[in-house]
Amino acid sequence: MESIFGLFNGMGVGLIVVLLIIFIVFLAIFFTFFPIGLWLNAIFSGVHIRILTLVTMRLRRVPPALIVENRVKLSKAGLTTIDTDKLEAHFLAGGNVNAVANGLIAADKAGLGLTFDKAAAIDLAGRDLVEAIKTSVTPKVIATPLIAAVAKNGIQVKATARVTVRTNINRLVGGAGEETIIARVGEGIVTTIGSAETHKEVLENPDRISRTVLSKGLDSGTAFEILSIDIADVDIGVNIGAILQADQAEADKKIAQAKAEERRVMAIATEQEMKARVEEMRAKVVEAESQIPLAMAEAFRKGSLGIMDYYQMKNVMADTEMRSSIARGAEPEKK
Repeated sequence: MESIFGLFNGMGVGLIVVLLIIFIVFLAIFFTFFPIGLWLNAIFSGVHIRILTLVTMRLRRVPPALIVENRVKLSKAGLTTIDTDKLEAHFLAGGNVNAVANGLIAADKAGLGLTFDKAAAIDLAGRDLVEAIKTSVTPKVIATPLIAAVAKNGIQVKATARVTVRTNINRLVGGAGEETIIARVGEGIVTTIGSAETHKEVLENPDRISRTVLSKGLDSGTAFEILSIDIADVDIGVNIGAILQADQAEADKKIAQAKAEERRVMAIATEQEMKARVEEMRAKVVEAESQIPLAMAEAFRKGSLGIMDYYQMKNVMADTEMRSSIARGAEPEKK
């Protein structure tokens, strides 16, 4: 002992400090790559994991604490068939190891018979596995928005429904979500109301909508199983038929007015055309009458017309004008 202390005294304080620092760094590196604490925790929890496996996890950038924690959790829940490699592979694939472990434990307690591969596929598909299992055990209610449809008599009917669904684990991967359920239920409500003869049929038997919609198998291809469809509220909207008839009547009125205006314009155009033709004929008559004196003068010069012939023609014209005046005076007065 004295020789050892003598050796340390000979080395000096500075060298001792350097050796201590090197020793501490060595311990830190050792416990970093060799998680002895995790290994002991797994051993005492009944999970046998080799220390070398934990070291290789760090080299693959897999957090050993996450894998050991979930492996212990699954083992305590009785799911001993799920080994470390499966959990590590799911983490490397980008999955949520905690969600899968919690989902498997919940499914096992509920007796759903969910396998690790199925749970991993559901998690990798972006589904909330724990929420899906909860919904599978305890059904949830999906409320539809206000849906308006028109019965055959033209009266609008507004309805809202509450759809009770349960998650179907087997169809969770690749199955449609809540939006599809809401859309299909809305389509069924519109079809049922539209097939009713009057709005009174819908108001008297709102369960008719539920029965009709439920019988269509709307949950096919979805991740849910529809348990019931309950009509929460039914109300009367506007009279769509009357509004459409009023709009049609207004449209017919405008069309008739347009056609009447077209006929009026055509009549005015025809009248103007007739007036133009009359004026043209009058112009031709005036032009012809203006040629009469010239023709008579020419006849006098050529000797084709004598003075007695001229007087006789004037007498005939005067007699004709007198007879016309007498005839106009003999007509009955117009009221």
